[in-house]
Amino acid sequence: MAKVCQITGKKAQVGNNVSHSKRRTKRKFEVNLHTKKYYWVEQDMWIVLRVSAHAMRTINKIGLNAALKKAEAAGNLDFKDIKILSL
Repeated sequence: MAKVCQITGKKAQVGNNVSHSKRRTKRKFEVNLHTKKYYWVEQDMWIVLRVSAHAMRTINKIGLNAALKKAEAAGNLDFKDIKILSL
């Protein structure tokens, strides 16, 4: 699985390590991803999402259902990729 946030679509960026002598070598800036379990009230189920720290704040602010709809509209989320937990 690629290191991509399912809500915001954030992925790794490429940059440079710059030494004291200004010598540049390539490096990667990884995304701060977490595997998080959320209770989706509208569907009455638990789901597991791979989200960045920024996406967690977005979900807290606008709600899970609105964040999922926004991510689907932006093309970052496909509902078949959501892992559903059955209890």
